[in-house]
Amino acid sequence: MPSAMEGSEGGEEGEILRYEETEDDNVSPTDLSELLKEGTKESHDRAENTQFVKDFLKGRIKKELFKLATVALYFTYSALEEEMDRNKDNPVFAPLYFPLELHRREALVKDLKYFYGEDWKEKIQCSEATQHYVDRIHHVGQHEPELLVAHAYTRYMGDLSGGQVLKKVAQRALKLPSTEEGIQFYMFDNISNAQQFKQLYRARMNALDLDKNSKERIVEEANRAFRFNMQVFDELDKIGRSLAEEAQDGGLPVHDGKGDLRKCPYYADKLGKAGPGCPCHAAVALAKQPLVQLILAACVAVAAGAAAWYIM
Repeated sequence: MPSAMEGSEGGEEGEILRYEETEDDNVSPTDLSELLKEGTKESHDRAENTQFVKDFLKGRIKKELFKLATVALYFTYSALEEEMDRNKDNPVFAPLYFPLELHRREALVKDLKYFYGEDWKEKIQCSEATQHYVDRIHHVGQHEPELLVAHAYTRYMGDLSGGQVLKKVAQRALKLPSTEEGIQFYMFDNISNAQQFKQLYRARMNALDLDKNSKERIVEEANRAFRFNMQVFDELDKIGRSLAEEAQDGGLPVHDGKGDLRKCPYYADKLGKAGPGCPCHAAVALAKQPLVQLILAACVAVAAGAAAWYIM
């Protein structure tokens, strides 16, 4: 099992956690880390195969959609870290409390300031799917704190693994600055070696004093956490399909990604608010229909013929 050499959950700000390189030979099939790994495989595969994630990995991510995903993460991690702070001395969670190394809220604030400006708080809101996720996290933290392990495991271990791939994709696809503005969420400056930190985290999980029933409930809660994440992905995917391409055939953007997205009646409607459809978007979509194009072509031909007759 890995052991910390320098730094800990109570270390000085700016200190980097370092670890000894050791083999993880003592893992048992009944250890919580193994139960979570095996028990969430199917959920993990389903999450990776949601349309939003597949498009993201291919670099097909619009800036406005990435901003909304960042907003969802902000509300999720604000709730998670609030409950982790609440339970930092609770034996059922305390060994997994690594605020310096893991907490993401402040990094997300930096990203939101980059995308929305200093008044970012006035420009964002928690989506319906994200709110369901947030409500569950608060319930767990206040009433079933042992299940908080499932939410921390699902989020942070993923951030240290696949999240690092998403960071590179986002930076390249969205042409974000090389100085890493907009992707601070993915930067774990106080972790010197992600693989070794994950080993330490799993070792801490396995050392928790949990009976068989508690472990089974944690695995069940981890699968629930995956479902919440997939619901957020599906919500983002629906919004993404409603967003027009940043430039239409004529090169004119329908929405340039600046300002408050909710102030556009069309997008507000797609976000679950009342409001009429965007006439420009509807007209463009209608004009792309083959039958409509045929009718338009016929009208143009008739008009051209009439003009030629008039000139003659």
